[in-house]
Amino acid sequence: MVSTTKIKSVDFYRKIPRDLTEASLSGAGLSIIAALAMMFLFGMELSTYLAVTTQTSVVVDNSSDDDFLQIDFNVSFPALSCEFASVDVSDVLSTNRLNLTKTIKKVPIDPHLRETGEEYHPTPDSDLINHGDEHHDDNTYAAIPLSGGTFDKISHKFPILVVNFYAPWCYWSSRLRPSWEKAAEITRQKYGPENDGRVLLGSVDCTEEPTLCTKYHIQGYPSIRIFHNGSDLREDHGHQEHDSYHGNRDTESLVKMVEGLLRPIKKFDGTTNHAASSIRKAPVSGGCRIEGYVRAKKVPGELVISAVSGAHSFDASRMNVTHFVKHLSFGRLISDRLLTDMKRLLPYLGLSHDRLNGKWFVNEGKFAANVTIEHYLQVVKTEVVSRRFGQEHSVIEEYEYTAHSSVAHGYYYPVAKFHFDLSPMQVLISENPKSFSHFITNVCAIIGGVFTVAGILDSIFQSTYGIMKKVELGKNF
Repeated sequence: MVSTTKIKSVDFYRKIPRDLTEASLSGAGLSIIAALAMMFLFGMELSTYLAVTTQTSVVVDNSSDDDFLQIDFNVSFPALSCEFASVDVSDVLSTNRLNLTKTIKKVPIDPHLRETGEEYHPTPDSDLINHGDEHHDDNTYAAIPLSGGTFDKISHKFPILVVNFYAPWCYWSSRLRPSWEKAAEITRQKYGPENDGRVLLGSVDCTEEPTLCTKYHIQGYPSIRIFHNGSDLREDHGHQEHDSYHGNRDTESLVKMVEGLLRPIKKFDGTTNHAASSIRKAPVSGGCRIEGYVRAKKVPGELVISAVSGAHSFDASRMNVTHFVKHLSFGRLISDRLLTDMKRLLPYLGLSHDRLNGKWFVNEGKFAANVTIEHYLQVVKTEVVSRRFGQEHSVIEEYEYTAHSSVAHGYYYPVAKFHFDLSPMQVLISENPKSFSHFITNVCAIIGGVFTVAGILDSIFQSTYGIMKKVELGKNF
């Protein structure tokens, strides 16, 4: 058997009896300095080990997600009514999706972007309106023409005032006119002031009375509005609260609409009203906040927000698509689970995923009409890949974009366009964590190195001190 004496002979750390050692003040000071140096260098090494080091490269986009890209947005239009606001998506592959509603929310707002009502829901089949086959051959006008000076007086006189806001140049106004005049004549004969006096049909020419039409937020022609008593005022908006008719425009439907309004009303008593399925509250403000998301193919395309109707015309000279972009981003929204990694990797990301957020785009009146605001967005995918614990996994995928905007005169109705073009390349950011074995090796090197250097310095100091003592003793002799 191997004796313990032989085992002790390989001891690298032989002990010196404590009685043979001597503590010194210089050694104590050097030990304290060495300990502080070890702690400082250890902290630096730990910080370096925990820090994220990345490598950036540009590669061909090999996305693991599907062929569609989600576009999230929240855009406010102070002068575009929710009645006509439409969201369309198209691309270079001739894919066109018009007037999207399933994933879109529209909320009425005032010029200060404050909500003025509940979410707007479009009327079903609003573009399939029957206008009838009536023809207006004579020059008689049964509908009473109204102006800014007579409107309030007449609206207070009759329990119900039904008004056709129209424009002479409008095709749909011309289609409505024969039916409207005939319905007005029938209504006058049945419910005129000499017989009943509960209802009156009138007309307002918006080319002659632009102030009156603006007051009631008329943006599409024709617009049929229903006023009750003329005394129902909203203090916060300062105008009459009224209803809007969205039903068929043939004579029979118009007369039925009037009779439905009169059914619950006693003579000369307009304290209640009745709304049919084609009647809804008219907007109390002329703006709209449009929010939600759409899915588009990963090819060049455009997102268009504009005024659209299959039964109304618009005056391009009075349309304004000034808007405020609260949020616009591409790709899936970041979940709460990824927020920790997002904060850790934030310094290495481009921070361009929401470049348009919080910005106004205003029509400053440089052009007379047909002013379109366009945004050109170049979209690039950025993916962060982590290689921790010997495995590679994608930490986050986001789409960043550059944006260039312009205000220009167009040939059609003013719109807000967001052109987007996805790059076939993607930015790949690889996270390269440091090896734990390297960290331990460096820590050992720090401890051993500082200890060794401190020992060498102490030895030099003691030797120098001894020589100086000998020299001093030699001089005394």
